[in-house]
Amino acid sequence: MTRTAIVIGSGIGGLAMGLRLQSLGFDTTIVEKLDGPGGRAYVRQVDGFTFDMGPTVITVPHFIEELFSLERGKPNLHLPDFPPEVRGEDKRIKSGLSGGPNTSKYVQIVPILPFYRIYFDDGTFFDYDGDPENTRRQVRELGEPGDLEGYERFHADARAIFQRGFLELGYTHFGDLATMLRVVPDLLRLDAVRTLFSFASKYFKSPKLRQVFSFETLLVGGNPLSVPAIYAMIHFVEKTWGIHFALGGTGALVRGFVQKFEELGGKMRYNAEVKKINVVREGRKKIAKGITLADGSVLHADIVVSNADYAHTYLKLIEPQYRFWHSDVIVKKRPQSMSLVVIYFGFKADGTEGQKLRHHNIILGPRYEELLRDIFGRKVLAKDFSQYLHIPTLTDPSLAPPGHHAAYTLIPVPHNGSGLDWDLLGEPFVNKVLRFLDERGYLPGLMARLVHKSFITPDYFEHTLNSYLGNAFGPEPILAQSAYFRPHNRSEDIANLYLVGAGVQPGAGTPSVMMSAKMTARLIAEDFGLMGEVEKNLEPPKPAEPVAGD
Repeated sequence: MTRTAIVIGSGIGGLAMGLRLQSLGFDTTIVEKLDGPGGRAYVRQVDGFTFDMGPTVITVPHFIEELFSLERGKPNLHLPDFPPEVRGEDKRIKSGLSGGPNTSKYVQIVPILPFYRIYFDDGTFFDYDGDPENTRRQVRELGEPGDLEGYERFHADARAIFQRGFLELGYTHFGDLATMLRVVPDLLRLDAVRTLFSFASKYFKSPKLRQVFSFETLLVGGNPLSVPAIYAMIHFVEKTWGIHFALGGTGALVRGFVQKFEELGGKMRYNAEVKKINVVREGRKKIAKGITLADGSVLHADIVVSNADYAHTYLKLIEPQYRFWHSDVIVKKRPQSMSLVVIYFGFKADGTEGQKLRHHNIILGPRYEELLRDIFGRKVLAKDFSQYLHIPTLTDPSLAPPGHHAAYTLIPVPHNGSGLDWDLLGEPFVNKVLRFLDERGYLPGLMARLVHKSFITPDYFEHTLNSYLGNAFGPEPILAQSAYFRPHNRSEDIANLYLVGAGVQPGAGTPSVMMSAKMTARLIAEDFGLMGEVEKNLEPPKPAEPVAGD
C-alpha cells in the first residue's frame, strides 16, 4: 500500500523534500500558509514589477539538476561522488545557460559575473568573480604588505576546509555524538572551530580584505564574529561552481520545482496554515499521524515533514506533553539568527545604473565589527548600516516595465528579541536607506525616479512566515549550533516526524536546504526499509564538474 506524507511549508527546502518523497514512492501533499509557493522565496508582483522576496543567490546548480532529474521510484539518494580534489584551474565561468539538461526543461539559469561587487565606505570596491588573477590583483591593490602572501595561505587552508567540510562531510547527518566526535580532530587540525573573522584575520592585515573574506555568512544568517571558520568553505563553493541567477527570478525556480513535483504526482495546497501536528501514543511511543489546519481540517499521513521554522514547529505545532528533547525551555534558549529589513523598489532607468553597480552588490558601512555587535549582541538599531543591493533587471529586464528597474536591498537588523517597534521605525529607516543610495551616488536621483516602494521588517518574518522572534534564517549558526548541535532532521521526540530546511542540518542557504532535503530523505528511507532498494537499483552519479577558476 502506498505510503502518504505531508510537508509543512513550500520553501525551497519543502519543495525539494516533496520531490524526494515522491521519488521514494510516497504520495505527498505540501501545505502552505500563503496563497502561493516559495515561503521565504515568495514572489511579489506589483505595479508591473516582479520582486523575489527572499533568496536571490543560486550556487551549486548541479544540486538543482539532480532534483529536476528525479523520477518516481528512482530517488537517487547516493552521496555525491565528488572527485577527491575538485579543481578549477583554467576553467572560467562561461556566458550562456547553465544548470543541466533537465533543469533547462523547467527554468533557465545563467551565471553572474562578478559574483558580488563589494563596496567599502570610502568608495573603493572589490569585484569577487572567482578569477584567480583578478582576485590576486585586487588583493595586491587593496591590501597591506604581506596580504598577497596571506591570501595564498588563506586559499590553501580554505580549500582544505572545503574538501573536508563540504565534499566529504556535506551530507553527513550528525544524529549522534559519536559521529561528531569522529570529525572533531579534523576540524581542530584545520583550525575550523575558531571564528571566521578571526580565521580571516590570521591571513590579512587589511580591514577591507578581512571583510571581503568573511561577509558571506551574513547571507545565511551568521555573524562573522561568531560563526566557526568551517564557513570559509563558502568561498570555495562559490569559486568552484559560480553564482547563478534564474531568469524570471528565484520565483521561476520555485515554479519549476512545483511543476516537477506535480508531474511526479504530488499535490500542493495553498491558504492552508497548520495549527497542529497530530500526535498519538501507541504504548510508550509517540507517533506523528498528520496535521490539523487552521480551518479545522484534519489531514492524515504516515509521516510529517516540517519545513516551517524550527522553533515554531516545536513551540506552536506540537503540544508540550509530546516534547522532551525540544521542550519550551530548550527551544527558547537557542540563539536565533538576525532578522532583516528588505526594501523592494522600482525606479525609472536613466542608463547609468550598470556603470557603478552590478547584479549583486554588497555595500558595507563605515563600521564592520561594531555594527555586527550592535545587530547580534546589543540588538540595537544602529545609525549606520550595511546592505546587499540586488538589481536583477541588469540581467533580466523582463522583471520591470520597459524603461524601469526592479531592485531590492536587504539590511541585517536585530530580531524581535530586541523589542524594537517596527511600526514606528520602519518607514523612516527605509527612507534613510533609499536616500543613502541616492545621495552617495550608487543610484543618483533615485528619490525622484522612484515609482514603487514597499518593505518588510522582522514583523513580517514573525507574523507572516511564522519565524520565532522574527528570525530570518533559523537558529544562529554558531559553533554550539552546528553539526550535531544543530537541530536534527529526525525528531528525537516523535516517531515519523522529520524536519527539513534552514533550521536543521546542515543549515541555511539555498544549497544547504537542498542538501537538507536529501539528508532527511535518506533518514526516511532508512526508517522505512527503503535504502536497500535504493542502493541496489541505482548507479552512483557522475562527479560534479566545477565551472569556475581556482
